[in-house]
Amino acid sequence: MKKIIFICIGLINMAGIAHAQTLRLPAASTTQSVQQDFGLSSIKLTYSRPNVKGRKIFGTLIPFGQVWRTGANAPSKLTFGDDVMLEGKLVPAGEYALYSIPDKDAWTIILSKNTKLWGAMGYQESDDLLRVSVKPIALNKSVESFSIGFEQVMANSCEMQLMWDKTLVPVKITTDVDAKIMAGIDAAMQGASKPFYQAANYYFDTNKDLNKAYEWIQEATSANPKAYWMEHLKAKIQLKMGLKAEAIETAKRSSALAEAEKNQDYVVLNQQLIAEAQKK
Repeated sequence: MKKIIFICIGLINMAGIAHAQTLRLPAASTTQSVQQDFGLSSIKLTYSRPNVKGRKIFGTLIPFGQVWRTGANAPSKLTFGDDVMLEGKLVPAGEYALYSIPDKDAWTIILSKNTKLWGAMGYQESDDLLRVSVKPIALNKSVESFSIGFEQVMANSCEMQLMWDKTLVPVKITTDVDAKIMAGIDAAMQGASKPFYQAANYYFDTNKDLNKAYEWIQEATSANPKAYWMEHLKAKIQLKMGLKAEAIETAKRSSALAEAEKNQDYVVLNQQLIAEAQKK
């Protein structure tokens, strides 16, 4: 009888151990994936986010002068869908591991072609695609969770920002999309369906030939007389050309069309444009 009782107790304990082995807990350093549209493609980022937890980070927990996986767990990974320039150095489209060497006055940002490592164990400089030096910026407030994000995202440039504790590290990324877009516009304008609005918008945004942009937007609005967003672009082009009275009239027309479609956002945008034109 005692033998049976001991066997039962043993089975209960084993069941408890098995249950404990399958217990799920929150990750100490959570994983985040980010996809940022950029140029004519996108940048994908996957990284782990350790927390400060009251510790002194750079210079202590993360020593100065040593290769860091730039996050926790596996190294952060960046995937570029098209060729870009990172701080002026070419990065062909593809996936890379992001390492860094923090220091007090300058950080070395590293893209490695070896994406299979865990942490910095086994890291070799011979696997580097590139290294660039950037200046860290001191923050007034502490960032608890390590963060990598993309800011100041323009058609051909953006800034990747590494932030943790009271340090921000900006990394400039650029891409040459202008030649591709201009070639695409030229080709599209030879076709039956011409992208007048998109072409005019690109010319306006990139400070190209305003006369050509104006010609195209007039074609677009003539074909789409109720398109308040096209009328708004026309008003912006007119204002940039110094045609203030015309810009005000066009903005009023755009606002009325937007009001009829219950798009208050464009009503406000046109009011702002009118106020700007009246100040000039």
